[in-house]
Amino acid sequence: MTLHSKFKDETDKSDKPSYFNLPPLDVSIAFPQATPASSFPPSVSDYYQFDDLLTPEEQAIRMKVRECMEKEVAPVMTEYWEKAEFPFQLIPKLGALRIAGGTIKGYGCPGLSLTVSAIATAEIARVDASFSTFILVHSSLAMLTIALCGSEEQKQKYLPSLAQLKTIACWALTEPEYGSDASSLKTIATKVEGGWILEGQKRWIGNSTFADVLVIFARNASTNQINGFIVKKDSPGLTATKIPNKIALRIVQNGDILLKKVFVPDEDRLPGINSFQDTSKVLAISRVIVAWQPIGISMGVYDMCLRYLKERKQFGAPLAAFQINQQKLTRMLGNVQAMTLVGWRLCKLYENGKMTPGHASLGKSWITLKARETVALGRELLGGNGILADFLVAKAFCDLEPIYTFEGTYDINSLVTGREITGFASFKSAPVKDRSRL
Repeated sequence: MTLHSKFKDETDKSDKPSYFNLPPLDVSIAFPQATPASSFPPSVSDYYQFDDLLTPEEQAIRMKVRECMEKEVAPVMTEYWEKAEFPFQLIPKLGALRIAGGTIKGYGCPGLSLTVSAIATAEIARVDASFSTFILVHSSLAMLTIALCGSEEQKQKYLPSLAQLKTIACWALTEPEYGSDASSLKTIATKVEGGWILEGQKRWIGNSTFADVLVIFARNASTNQINGFIVKKDSPGLTATKIPNKIALRIVQNGDILLKKVFVPDEDRLPGINSFQDTSKVLAISRVIVAWQPIGISMGVYDMCLRYLKERKQFGAPLAAFQINQQKLTRMLGNVQAMTLVGWRLCKLYENGKMTPGHASLGKSWITLKARETVALGRELLGGNGILADFLVAKAFCDLEPIYTFEGTYDINSLVTGREITGFASFKSAPVKDRSRL
């Protein structure tokens, strides 16, 4: 016996209610008891007055970035996150902040301290993690690689427009078969007359679908060492296509890059990258910056939760009046203080020439772990609204997941620190033997 549903086919709308296709209610009408994140809450997470550790210049930059993010990005971020599209009209607003290029001196770059660059990253991530990732890839990876590993001519040619965000860059290391084991990448660079031919594939490359400049890492076919190249958009044989169906950092345009006999002239080979070890000088800085993304995310989640719990009432009282909610808020606030101070100390170690790879890896792994706990508590506190991007926390909950993973997973970063403190490298499994000892 065949059972027929009342709703026979999704395309058959003849028996649907008249209001079936009406647009959704605006969230402020559907849920008037709490303010959505499009009107961003005030910053109230600096409980231990971290601002006192900053110079007036550093405080001014922090406030400038905060005001831009709250005014320009917060009102539209949920819409673009839902659509998984990038709001290109906001790039000039970010360019006007003069933070792209971060610590790079000269060539139109701001020459900021690492501390200021990190704080600016946190302020961007506080409102939207996708925007902080966009700037991170462009500035702390691609631009920094050109600045540290490029020729004088390359720096003069590319950095000024990148610093103004008039042109956009991406950084392509990861491949489909090599993520944590990036040093084993197999994209090949073959020397030919006047330049190089690149062949291979890259994956998860942020900004790649619209970047003007692509920093590509490939294995030199002659030396078997890793080299770096600057590839211009629309080079013959180059394609970059968007990775669909992401649940996190949806505004970031991650792409698959295909390189099919792409010619790169000699002048666009980065002379300072002759082995995989040469990427470490870039990653040392970028890993610190990445550690400040979860700090910013946690700041925003705390700010949102505190306002929400004061506005939302149940059982005749604001949610903020209940003991269990206060306990969760206090845990979140404590995490933010600890993460901030670890991040700040990491910056100072670097600026004083004392930071080791183990320091950076421990900072990134531990901070992301505590941030995970913080946003999970925030999701609990918002109840049903904790799964709506309109109230920030659900979006932040998702956006933190890839940050926990990229620039070294939690486990890989733990092993980097473990190697440093024990003297033993444990990244690769023991060789598999044909026979058991038994």
